[in-house]
Amino acid sequence: MEVILKEDVVKLGSRGEVVKVAEGYGRNFLLPRKLAIEATKGNKAVIEQMKAASVRRSAKEKSQAEELAKQFDGLSVEFKRRAGEHDQLFGSVTSSDVADALEKKGFNIDRRKIQLHESLRTLGEFTIPIKLHKDVAAHLKVIIEKDAAE
Repeated sequence: MEVILKEDVVKLGSRGEVVKVAEGYGRNFLLPRKLAIEATKGNKAVIEQMKAASVRRSAKEKSQAEELAKQFDGLSVEFKRRAGEHDQLFGSVTSSDVADALEKKGFNIDRRKIQLHESLRTLGEFTIPIKLHKDVAAHLKVIIEKDAAE
């Protein structure tokens, strides 16, 4: 079955591509979720318009992401956490914690865009990437200090 993707689908293709998929995958997953439309002659004509709109939208999103990346230069977030011996934290700092700290500073960043592969479990200074767009990434400095209450 051939379908035209209306949205980017991981491990399948990007918006506007004509891809060949299994009947069940197309009929039971892609079409009901409006991720794709069936590849007919009429729909293939619509594809060109979708591709042009996609290019314009992507360019606009990329320029906005680049502006946002410039605002991240020199920005850092600090956390005060309880720690035990050898600077190990009781708990950890996760991408959700970083997203909440950024929100307090006025940046509305989705936690899934914060490329923290593992939770931060030690005291110190870390630089973590934030993927703002598929071509634009910014780096954020995260500082974890020992809580003074100990």
